[in-house]
Amino acid sequence: MLSLGSLDLKQRIATRLVTPEIEALVASIPKPLGSFGYDPWGYNEDTFKVALGAARLLYDHYFRVTAHGLENIPSEGRVLIVGNHSGQLPMDGALVGVAAATNPFGPRLARAMIERFFPTVPWLGNFLNALGGVIGDPVNCSKMLDMDEAIIVFPEGVRGSGKLYKKRYQLQRFGNGFMHLAMNHRAPIVPVGIVGCEETMPALANLSPIAKLLGLPYLPIVPSLLPLPARVYLNFGKPMHFSPAASEAEVTERVEDVKAELRTLIQAGLAERTSIY
Repeated sequence: MLSLGSLDLKQRIATRLVTPEIEALVASIPKPLGSFGYDPWGYNEDTFKVALGAARLLYDHYFRVTAHGLENIPSEGRVLIVGNHSGQLPMDGALVGVAAATNPFGPRLARAMIERFFPTVPWLGNFLNALGGVIGDPVNCSKMLDMDEAIIVFPEGVRGSGKLYKKRYQLQRFGNGFMHLAMNHRAPIVPVGIVGCEETMPALANLSPIAKLLGLPYLPIVPSLLPLPARVYLNFGKPMHFSPAASEAEVTERVEDVKAELRTLIQAGLAERTSIY
């Protein structure tokens, strides 16, 4: 049971994190909330404000993020923000979300598609939902696009986030589902090349047999249990528009077009980086 003292401490922390700037940013993001302050997927504005305040500190002072091309994210309407995935923990999704929420060209609540594993962890699933995260299910994504949401998608899934450090910045296999959603809903794809998250938690090995026994997607051996303070570069490319395809082979070709653009954006971030940490 929480004491009055602990509740008071939480309130003081929340007050410090939720600055007038954060209040104004969140207020400028239109979100249809129910009478209890939640949307149909569990998003809660008060929880999001506190989390955004904390994440903004990490964004500015720990990972020292440099973001280019924020003007390419539409200020309204449906959009898929598609990036390369890495780093064991979903820090890349969180940082892209902060960039979208604090975008000077029009703040957006970018909904992240999360792995099905996360909701199985007590408390974590509900917390991620409150921040705007939604299980990466095509039905969920389709409904949110119909509501003109901005959605963060990592088509590599755990193949990207759980890869070993020796494969850094090598795109893993993409699923085609995101392209079908983009075509069927006439949603532009904004590619984002993410540099730096590979070095936040580099995996030296993966204990796959133990991970399987524990029901985990992977169990990496990493130099630190906390993310390292790597400098992160986000390069958002121009929106890519795709009309319906005639065949699955054509869909795959279009996925390769997105991957090619991501490689270009990743290389731009690597070229700009002068030091890892």
